[in-house]
Amino acid sequence: MTSTIPRIISVDDHIVEPPNLWWDRLPAADRERGPHVVRKHGRLAVTDIGKVEFVEDDDDGSRWCDIWIYDDMVWPFHVGYANVGPAREQKRNSFDLMTYDEMLPGCYEQSARLADMTLDHVEASLCFPTVPRFCGQAFNERKDKDFALTCLKVYNDWIIDEWCGGAAVGRLIPLTVIPLWDPVLAAAEVRRCAEKGSHAIAFSEAPHALGLPSIHSGAWEPLFAACTETETVINMHIGSSSKMPNTSADAPVSVAVSLTFENSMHAVTDWLLSGALARHEGLKIALSEGQVGWMPFLLNRIDGIWERSHMYEAGLRERVPERPSSYVPGRVYGCIFDDVPGLQFRDSVGMSQIMFETDYPHADSAFPSSAAVAEKLMGAAGLNERERWQFLRGNAIECYQLQRYGIVE
Repeated sequence: MTSTIPRIISVDDHIVEPPNLWWDRLPAADRERGPHVVRKHGRLAVTDIGKVEFVEDDDDGSRWCDIWIYDDMVWPFHVGYANVGPAREQKRNSFDLMTYDEMLPGCYEQSARLADMTLDHVEASLCFPTVPRFCGQAFNERKDKDFALTCLKVYNDWIIDEWCGGAAVGRLIPLTVIPLWDPVLAAAEVRRCAEKGSHAIAFSEAPHALGLPSIHSGAWEPLFAACTETETVINMHIGSSSKMPNTSADAPVSVAVSLTFENSMHAVTDWLLSGALARHEGLKIALSEGQVGWMPFLLNRIDGIWERSHMYEAGLRERVPERPSSYVPGRVYGCIFDDVPGLQFRDSVGMSQIMFETDYPHADSAFPSSAAVAEKLMGAAGLNERERWQFLRGNAIECYQLQRYGIVE
């Protein structure tokens, strides 16, 4: 369809890494222990301790699957990470096993992705990793950290130079990962990637959940300083803590899916009360896929705690000198795809802080109807022409300074 709304800049999409990404770029001696794909026939099974594993067999319920192997990691690919095109038309379950042959090529091929973006009224896209996981947890979990750093840099060079290079300049915006296990190494990688043209990184919404120092520890100061210096945005995707909120062990999947935004609530509370934004003037964070409808209440609550800090924590105002919500404008961005209440209460959040995402190629993706979905959202919330431009592209341009990639108003 031909849309009259501004061309979309999606701030949260995903790349399914090509199966030969590391195989072609690592030394021959390291290929077998680096990330690579094997194809097997089998099914998923639950062990006695509740762990889900791939079982190779020829049972009636088995199917072919592409499995990512990396050192001791064995990860069968499933539909949830590429639920567009045929998979969606066939109404396949997100946990069904899958091969690359069954995916839309736009999941992993640059030219096909650009074509899908054009079809979907999307001018530019920021893509999170899949095999490394949302903030590079796969590298962090491996024992050989020297080799993990090598594999991480292979990914970053590929995403900058190849996925976002050539015909994709100005359309695919680089987002890199960092060595989470060492904040000093992470700061060095931020600076290295910034020199190559990347000014966005993926970070964890709750690093303490990964066995790492928390936002409150002070350990991440070298990383925050490097991001401030290089004007690099810190992006925290829901699930980048390797856990999702739930109510009980026997709650159906729909309960967990409904609560995914909760992780972003925790993250923004940590950031506003840790003092990190006060210490690093100009540092920006984005809460990817976190929605924003919860923000008005939470910001009011946090400000109230700050006002009554003498009752809870005497040193809070030394760490956070100004009202916590005052650090939101131009610094804290929310990313949404179906949040009408968030847009309706935009004045409480800040219209300049809300960005749109298509989430290609995940199950929540609006592809190939993102323009129609955005139009419905904006209409329901009563956005005016200026606000529509901000929501679909202007705020993203400001957040990521996309003029550096040739993206203009």
